This record gives sequence, structure tokens and C-alpha cells, in this order.
Amino acid sequence: MTSWRVVAASATLVVGLGAVPAVGAESRVDLRVPSRGDVQSPSDTYQAIELLNTIRIERERPAGYRRSLFKHWLDIDGDGCDAREQVLKRDATGLPQVDPFNCFVVEADWVSPYDGKKTSDRSEVDIDHVVALKEAWDSGAWGWTESQRTAYANDTSDSRSLLAVSSSSNRSKSDNDPSNWLPPLKSYWCIYVSNWISVKARWTLDGRKRVGPPQELA
Repeated sequence: MTSWRVVAASATLVVGLGAVPAVGAESRVDLRVPSRGDVQSPSDTYQAIELLNTIRIERERPAGYRRSLFKHWLDIDGDGCDAREQVLKRDATGLPQVDPFNCFVVEADWVSPYDGKKTSDRSEVDIDHVVALKEAWDSGAWGWTESQRTAYANDTSDSRSLLAVSSSSNRSKSDNDPSNWLPPLKSYWCIYVSNWISVKARWTLDGRKRVGPPQELA
């Protein structure tokens, strides 16, 4: 079986565990919460399969979802850039040209990790929620406060939460989880599934079924 490794990006942002507290209806999301004590350095790793086993398997609650419940492309970290522009800057290849007055990416090049498509046209780039908003709602975000949903929809604190991808691949993915959709670029499958698992665990979202590995990765 393929072994997926999930690497902690920093001591305060553990992939999958501890970076975001449980987000029940009464709790508050605090992205500054220290990591779990059993992670001692950025080089500490978790097996993605082990991490997957920490995700509760619960019945979905799809009723009531509206995309408008997740206010997105806001500047929640106060750096002057909304989440979309921040990801467009971060995921550009090379140095992007940015209007410093309103943090607008004027010119840049991107390569979509999902399908390898290259573009310098920002209108062809979507910002994908790796765990789709609808999937998040169905698996626990239905019980979150508005501030928690907003934090999730604009989470640029972990580079696995939001990705700049081709519009066509993002629309192909839609609200699907990895059991129903994988990126066209097969070389990205393991990274994609590992990232998906980490986001689920980090935000204490449930799983409707065990997601992997897909048969092709076993």
C-alpha cells in the first residue's frame, strides 16, 4: 500500500491535528492555538492513513446548505489582501506583479496542480477549497457559528486549505470528495488525498465514509 506522509508546516500549524480546536456550535476557531504536545518540530510527521483513522464517521446532515453561509474572499488576517488575492500571489510561479494599494494581482503565471494547465490569465484561475464548502457543511460545519464558517472559507493559514487551480478542474471537482473525484494529474493524487484528510482532521470535520486509498493507489 502507498504510504502517505503528512508534514507539519510549522510548530504552530500541525497538519490535521491540534491547529484548530473542536468547532462545536459554542466554540470559537482560534488559528493561533499551539500544536499538540506530541509534535516537537516542523519535521514531525503523521501517516495520512493514521490521521484518517482519527476522523469520526457520522451520518451527513446536508439540509440547509447555502454557499452564501460561507462568506469568502475576505481579509480575515488583516494583511490587506483578501483570501483570493493572497492565494493568487502565493501560488504564482515566479514573482507576481501586485497593485500595492488594493493588493490586486495584476500579472502572474500559474500552473494548476490538479491538471498541469498553465495560464497567465487570472480569470482562468479558481481558488479551490480542498474540502469543498458543501462537504464541510455536511460533515460538521452545519453546527458552526458564522465566524467559524468565515474562518474556514478564508483559511490562508495553511496552504493545503485553499489552492489556485484551473477553473475547468475546479468545476469538474464541484463538491465531490476523493471517493468520487481525483485530479486529472495522477502524479498529484497522493498529495491531494493527504491534503484533503489533513483539512478534515484539522477542522474536526466528520467523514461519511473512509476515503482511501482509492483502488488505483493501493
